[in-house]
Amino acid sequence: MPKRFTLDEAQRLIPEVERMVQEAVSIKSEFDEAEREQQSFTERIMLLGGVLVDRTRAFEIRNRREAALSRLRNAIEQVQGLGCVVKDLDMGLVDFPTLFRGEEVYLCWKLGEDAIEFWHGVDEGFRGRKAIDQDFRDHHRGDSEQ
Repeated sequence: MPKRFTLDEAQRLIPEVERMVQEAVSIKSEFDEAEREQQSFTERIMLLGGVLVDRTRAFEIRNRREAALSRLRNAIEQVQGLGCVVKDLDMGLVDFPTLFRGEEVYLCWKLGEDAIEFWHGVDEGFRGRKAIDQDFRDHHRGDSEQ
C-alpha cells in the first residue's frame, strides 16, 4: 500500500522535496544536453557514412549521458522514497497520495509554489487541479488517521 499523507505531513516535506526536485531538474538538464549532443554526433556520423569516427569522443558523450541518466534515476528515486510521486520534471510537479471522501487523490505541488494549495484525482492530472478548500480539509485523510 502506498504511503498516504495528511496535508500537514506533505507540507512539512516541501523544503526537502523542493531541494530534491531542484537537483533532479538540474540533472535532467545535463542529461538532455548530453542526449542532444549524442544525437548530433550520431547524425554527423551518418552524414559522413561512418568514416573518420572519433571513438574517444563517442565514448565520452555516451559515458556523460549514462552518468547523468544514472544520477537522474537516483534523484527521482530519492523523492519517490519519501512516498511522493514525481509527475513531470519539466514542470517540477510532485504529487502526495492522500484520501478524500474515501477515494485516493493527490495533493499537488509544483516547484516554485510556497505551499500545497491544490489537489486532483488520480486520473485528472495537473489540469484537473482544484483549490484546497475547507471541505477538502475536513474530509481528507492520510495513513496516520486510518
